[in-house]
Amino acid sequence: MAWNQPGNNGDRDPWGQRNGQQGPPDLDEVLGKMRSRLSGVFGGGGGGGSGSRPAGGGGLGTAGVGVIVGVLVLAWGFAGVYIVEPAEEAVVTRFGKYNRIEGPGPHWRPYFIEDAEKVNVAKVRSADIGFRAVSNESSVEDESLMLTKDENIVDLQFAVQYRVSSSRDYLFEVRDPNLTLRQATESAVREIVGNQTMDFVLTEGRNAVAVEARSKIQEILERYQTGLQVMTVNMQRAQPPAPVQEAFDDAVQAREDEERTKNVARAYAADILPKAEGEANAIREQALAYKERVVAESDGETSRFLRVLNEYKKAPEVTRQRIYLEAVESVLSNTNKVMIDVEGGNNLTYLPLDRIMQPRANSAVEAVVSDVPTTVAGVEAALDELKRKRNELRSRSR
Repeated sequence: MAWNQPGNNGDRDPWGQRNGQQGPPDLDEVLGKMRSRLSGVFGGGGGGGSGSRPAGGGGLGTAGVGVIVGVLVLAWGFAGVYIVEPAEEAVVTRFGKYNRIEGPGPHWRPYFIEDAEKVNVAKVRSADIGFRAVSNESSVEDESLMLTKDENIVDLQFAVQYRVSSSRDYLFEVRDPNLTLRQATESAVREIVGNQTMDFVLTEGRNAVAVEARSKIQEILERYQTGLQVMTVNMQRAQPPAPVQEAFDDAVQAREDEERTKNVARAYAADILPKAEGEANAIREQALAYKERVVAESDGETSRFLRVLNEYKKAPEVTRQRIYLEAVESVLSNTNKVMIDVEGGNNLTYLPLDRIMQPRANSAVEAVVSDVPTTVAGVEAALDELKRKRNELRSRSR
């Protein structure tokens, strides 16, 4: 209900006056009423300016001050309570000077005297060198372009992962540890690349450059006491600058063609060399076998000749006749023609043994045999005579 409606609050306005009075009350009067009420709470004199003081007023003032002081002390105590998360450390300073490090859990510090700054020591942070992943900036040429040993320029991009190893050094030894890490990474990589050739950095040397860069970066960070530990260094991209990219791609393609041709040649060599070695070994074995056979035959012939020579020295005529008969026998045994000299006759009889030995019909064989019945008998007699003479020669040689 509004104040100007009849019957509301005894027809009084917001300043405690009735509706019939004109204008708001005096400001001094309002301030005086407020002062008298506060004085009553803290044991002061009442209103009206009479100067009278109620009984026991001093005790009530002391209690009020004590309550206020207690509330302030309690608020100050609660203000000093703080909680450190499991992945954090709290670096406590007293009047701005390092004092101690608190681990995870609830802790208390005197407020306005000590201050605590929390540092996440378990978080793995990342720094991009040569590009910016956050802003989608593909290349930062001031950081990525580096000069090699053979006076070529390469475009390298690195991603460094690190964490805080010492929260005290991280906060107090270096003004901006993260910036120091970026500068240390760029300096270390430039030093390494400056000692290598372009082909090595862009091909087989990428991992070697990353490993060596990690050790050098860590050495620089420890020298400056940044409180950071490098976890990994990854080379994101390694390529020549954009103006020469096309020519470099042609060179890479030519190098790949060279490697492919070499691989084809190696495959051909791997296929043909074992075959050639096998054939060479076979020829070598055949030569050795031929050598062994020839040497053995020569040794046998020599041994036989020496034995014949000894017999010849003992009985020259007999040995000569035996050698002659053996030679004739060896010659005649390899021919299919037999010449027979019949005693009492003037002509040599020819026996066609080659035709007899050929597989023909029985009728043809019988016809040939019927034509030369006496010749066969003569052949048998000649063979018996040869055997007899050979046996006589052998008996004489013994």
